[in-house]
Amino acid sequence: MPDPSPSPASPHRVCPWWLGYLLASPVRKIAYRPAKLLAPYVRPGMTVLEPGPGMGFFTLELARLVGSAGRVIAIDIQPRMIGRLRRRAAKAGVLDRLDVRLVEPGSLGVADLAGAVDFTLAFAMVHEMPDAAAFFREVAQASKPGARLLVAEPSGHVTPAQFDAELQAARDAGFTLVESPAVRGNRTALLRRAGS
Repeated sequence: MPDPSPSPASPHRVCPWWLGYLLASPVRKIAYRPAKLLAPYVRPGMTVLEPGPGMGFFTLELARLVGSAGRVIAIDIQPRMIGRLRRRAAKAGVLDRLDVRLVEPGSLGVADLAGAVDFTLAFAMVHEMPDAAAFFREVAQASKPGARLLVAEPSGHVTPAQFDAELQAARDAGFTLVESPAVRGNRTALLRRAGS
């Protein structure tokens, strides 16, 4: 029988592609208002990394916030999520601001972004990574000095001890805790990469 509370470094189930329709639903905006949540961290012209975007609930707002001079790199391991995200972004008129990547499990595939990312959104996905420490190392390598990382993990899936272990992995990768913004139903941390 599997351990019901695996460590952040152990493999986790990935959200099934069909659940992406529910996660992208406008009804979800009752709990999370993407513009309100993201506006304090994202400005026009930024390069934003969003691993695990699903069908784009936050991605479309990130694309609006970075504007025509910015870029959002959305990374997922599920082709159906990526396909639906592309269609939704095209309909919203922001596809030209997206770099949508299909990657293999276990790597973000962002070696080409070394030192380029201003902000990373990791919403309800770190616990799905096979290795949280490797995830934070890749994000740190892609991030500019001083770049911010917002981690939000669902309280119903991630225990306080698991979240603390994730934050330790982030610290080990060179991030420091700035604050813990309130996001309904989530354990959250706003982190900053070491540097200016």
